[in-house]
Amino acid sequence: MDKSKKPIQITLGQRIKELRKQSCLTQEELAIRSGVSYTTLTKVENGGIKNPSFESVVAIAKGLSVSLDDLTIKL
Repeated sequence: MDKSKKPIQITLGQRIKELRKQSCLTQEELAIRSGVSYTTLTKVENGGIKNPSFESVVAIAKGLSVSLDDLTIKL
């Protein structure tokens, strides 16, 4: 196996942003759908909050209509 080809890993915030954009949602819309504050959501997406609470992650997954597995599959 070629060691130079490492699996691509992204942060939780990057994955949330990716799924949000695929769903054609703004940050504000996702914040409303998930019940997570807009400020918290933007901080998670931008890396200001690196380890959000489990409750926030579950709420964001629900707001995106994805499972926790789908949300974290590339992490």
